[in-house]
Amino acid sequence: MGEAREKLWTKDFVLLTVCNLILFSTIQMQTPTFPAYVKQAFQADDFIVSLVISLFCFAAVIARVFTGEALKTRSSKLLAIIALCFVGLATAGYYLAGGIAFFLMMRMLVGVGFGMGSTTFPTIVSNVIPTKRIGEGMGYFGLSTSLAMALGPMIGLAILNTFGFGSMLFTVVVLIALIFPLMQLIRAYNKPIVPSQKTAAPAPKGLGRFFDRKLLLPATLNFCLSITYGGVLSFLALYGKEAHIENVGAFFLCNAIAMVLIRPFSGKLFDRKGHMAVLPPGAIFVGISLLILSLADTQAILLVSAFFYGLGYGTIQPSIQAWMVKQVTPEQRGMANGVFFNSIDLGIAVGSMLLGVLATHSNYSVMYRWSAISMLLFLIVYFLSQMIAAKGKKTAVATEKASI
Repeated sequence: MGEAREKLWTKDFVLLTVCNLILFSTIQMQTPTFPAYVKQAFQADDFIVSLVISLFCFAAVIARVFTGEALKTRSSKLLAIIALCFVGLATAGYYLAGGIAFFLMMRMLVGVGFGMGSTTFPTIVSNVIPTKRIGEGMGYFGLSTSLAMALGPMIGLAILNTFGFGSMLFTVVVLIALIFPLMQLIRAYNKPIVPSQKTAAPAPKGLGRFFDRKLLLPATLNFCLSITYGGVLSFLALYGKEAHIENVGAFFLCNAIAMVLIRPFSGKLFDRKGHMAVLPPGAIFVGISLLILSLADTQAILLVSAFFYGLGYGTIQPSIQAWMVKQVTPEQRGMANGVFFNSIDLGIAVGSMLLGVLATHSNYSVMYRWSAISMLLFLIVYFLSQMIAAKGKKTAVATEKASI
């Protein structure tokens, strides 16, 4: 009986992972295709083009904050259905966009749906995964996000270049529609929460409903990591032209392969040894990757950088998500997942802006060297926090002994 409770690969876990893969793939299919389309179709300037990304991210961030709170009392299945309707209907709404204002409004609605869905599915799956295997489970579940980030842009661009923008949108709508029958097979919605000492505490009020201070450290670390991804996502293609490297898109494929290879091991290591065993090595991998990337002048060196980046990113990110989920009570998992993804989006946005300024005043090679500083900051913040925590425990033990 105990062994059955520890089973990870249940039907619900697999179906939720597939649903998450499809949702993230549809978003990633749109991300690289929209800026060029908006510039061509609406004769938009660079500022308007930037709104295509920034308004989407802003809408997703806001939606996650309220979705995390709603998951405490509302049906998770209903919230997932609403999220998918937003994404599917707003994507279809692009067909009706006769002007840029309506197009941007649809983009924001897609952001709302994605923010809701990217909070709801991980929250449901965190209730399915056995507590003792949370790191391993979130690692495997996170692979769906990584594969979508690697394959989605390639699929979207291939459909766009071969069949046109309308066909790409139609494909997205069809994929979203496929999630609905899969959701009918899932039985883990609103899984009963076993009362515990944690859940017996009074419900937080005010801003405490949307953020728990125990999440500040992992969210900060996730933010630092995502700054580097913002630089990779925004400027890698331009860097390839500057360094005369062809087919820089192979970076994302090699990056995804490394993530697939490392995540099962990093998840199990997190479950056995905790975050201390996985976060510092992962940060070092990412730092090494960025330094190699700054020196890349051939595709071979680019792929070596991609492999190290995948090892580091694939080690850190699912471990931080599992850490956040373990830090809070079961009814706060929606909020924790919302904070996790918001720290990613904010890191990418800040990274894109700050590193873009650096690139403007230097070049992309120098920019990626400075990007590595973010991982140095990651390590400094992490080790300082651990030293402060250790000192606090030591003081508490000494005080307890003195009182005895």
